[in-house]
Amino acid sequence: MGRLIHFEIHVDNMERAKNFYGEVFGWTFQDWSDYAGMPYWGAVTGEDNEPGINGALMQRKGSSPQPNQALNGYACTIGVEDYDTTEAKILESGGNVALAKHALPGMAWQGYYTDTEGNIFGIHQPDEHAK
Repeated sequence: MGRLIHFEIHVDNMERAKNFYGEVFGWTFQDWSDYAGMPYWGAVTGEDNEPGINGALMQRKGSSPQPNQALNGYACTIGVEDYDTTEAKILESGGNVALAKHALPGMAWQGYYTDTEGNIFGIHQPDEHAK
């Protein structure tokens, strides 16, 4: 046992973060604040019959990450069907490029972004013709 089963994204502004992930990836949210004893919104990332996990947005308890600092934690990568369309949504919704789109030759397109809260995440579009 050791499979990843849940993730938490630390945020400064809960509504802004919910809007970002809802607009870009279509996630929905459930208020679990009473259970957690702090602002904590469950993130439903897809249907139960699809591979993947659900997680949460939680209120950050310290200072925000600074641009270009080393990553301290895990970077989650989100599978997408259309890399370029998803990147456009990320940028339109207030995200920024952290590491530009690049080929994982023979496998996929990959890139990394910062969300509206300064957190780094990746997007990944499978493509056996990527080079």
